[in-house]
Amino acid sequence: MSPHDALAEIAFILERQRAEPFRIQAFRRAAAAIDGVDDDELRRRAADGRLARTKGIGGRSVEVITQALIGDVPDYLVRLREESAGLTTEAGRALLARLRGDLHTHSEWSDGTTPIEAMAGAAAALGREYIAVTDHSPNLKVANGLTAERLAEQLDLLAALDAPVRLLPGIEIDVLEDGSLDQDPAMLDRLDVVVASLHSKLRADRREITARLLGAIADPHTNVVGHITGRLVEGRRGTRPQSEFDSARVFAAAAEAGVAIEINSRPERQDPPDELIAEALAAGCLFSIDTDAHAPGHLDLLGLGAERAAAAAIPPERIVTTWPVEELLAWTHARR
Repeated sequence: MSPHDALAEIAFILERQRAEPFRIQAFRRAAAAIDGVDDDELRRRAADGRLARTKGIGGRSVEVITQALIGDVPDYLVRLREESAGLTTEAGRALLARLRGDLHTHSEWSDGTTPIEAMAGAAAALGREYIAVTDHSPNLKVANGLTAERLAEQLDLLAALDAPVRLLPGIEIDVLEDGSLDQDPAMLDRLDVVVASLHSKLRADRREITARLLGAIADPHTNVVGHITGRLVEGRRGTRPQSEFDSARVFAAAAEAGVAIEINSRPERQDPPDELIAEALAAGCLFSIDTDAHAPGHLDLLGLGAERAAAAAIPPERIVTTWPVEELLAWTHARR
């Protein structure tokens, strides 16, 4: 293991664990500080003390680099790997192996932490074939949502990137109070994936939330309904109760329209709750297991969604992220 790779993996695991951002960035800065420096030069710098004096490299990073240079997997990385034990069931592992992609990811263009290139590299390392880049829409100003002009710039960038996975242009679009989608329809026509999510007034009454969800599903651009209840069950942001809506009407409409219900893999969301997953399954809905990743390490959370889907006995063919990319794209463009 190279010192650079050890530092990068530590940052990745810390992201997966949703550690404090300053801890993650410390290891990313250290990895950047030694990028391109060969091992012999690193040994000389470690021996004469220059490594410890290098800007961006702290004591823990020096320890990691030094242990990697003598051929060991650094102790800190071993401990993090043990803490990040993987999936717990055979069914969850089997379903994860069938997942080809992820339709809900964010980059530094909105409220993600890293460039699209870093997200693509992490997705490739995890064995993904495709990911949708779904930064936020303009109404979500707190998340630096993309105006039509900025979204057009991002589309140009995606077209020019030589990425190690297929990058699908997309958006996580805010569902407005009247049930309409927060972006120019002409821009939505240019996208491969549209994830429609509620981010505001989540405590509104049952009728209003139902009407907003039905409006989003009725729009022919919508492919996936993201984190449908909006709940938070743990984490630094605290907890939030789930929105109330007429699930029978919403799932029936989604099944008829061929709109997928997202199984959001973020531990703080675990959305939808188990009983709503069962109801959506019985209603005939499709599903999309996604990470809602805001950093490269978050992409490794997909297994948590796979565990929940396997526990609910969802047939893999009903999960759109098991589909080959051309089959997926035929589905995402079918109603437009």
